[in-house]
Amino acid sequence: MASTATEAEKAAPPPPPPEIRAPAEKDRFALVDVVLRFLLLASALVAVVVMVTSKETEAVGRLPVPPFTPVYRTAKFNHSPAFIFFVAALSVAAFYGLITTIISFFALLKPGSHTKIISHFLIFDVLLLGTVAAAAGAAGGVAYIGLKGNKYVNWTKICNVYGDFCKHVGASIALSLVGSVVLVLLILLSVYSLSKKIPKHNHSH
Repeated sequence: MASTATEAEKAAPPPPPPEIRAPAEKDRFALVDVVLRFLLLASALVAVVVMVTSKETEAVGRLPVPPFTPVYRTAKFNHSPAFIFFVAALSVAAFYGLITTIISFFALLKPGSHTKIISHFLIFDVLLLGTVAAAAGAAGGVAYIGLKGNKYVNWTKICNVYGDFCKHVGASIALSLVGSVVLVLLILLSVYSLSKKIPKHNHSH
């Protein structure tokens, strides 16, 4: 029986060595990580720029006495605490994206260091996702009121007057959602990459 088992083991093709596939797989994870972190940087930075440049001045009425001079009002992001929080959160996300992109890029050039790096990034990615999602939700709520108003509490809509301002705000919020999706992908990538490091035990009977 022992000799038969030995002959069967010799006849079976040897399994492909894992060390041949592992470096290529790790390099692929590291490259995707760099690309995603750059996308986070780009989306957060553009979202901040679009929101900050959303200033618009329009005539909202006229004085009730001659010569009935038009009354102008300016809509700016810093008139809303939700938009200020949004700009602050996305600025942090852009700065974080810049720093982690640089670190991840150098980790890509140094084989074997990527897994250690993302293990430190993971907790910050999760915290940042919560912050960006909260900022996008707060800004989105205010933007919706500006677009539709609320007749039950007599909040009038403003997007029929400040059209360009609302377009900027909408585009900025959309970009922040892109950043949120990128952060989710980064978290999933990090978890999957770290799970590959968990040793698998084969139980023989």
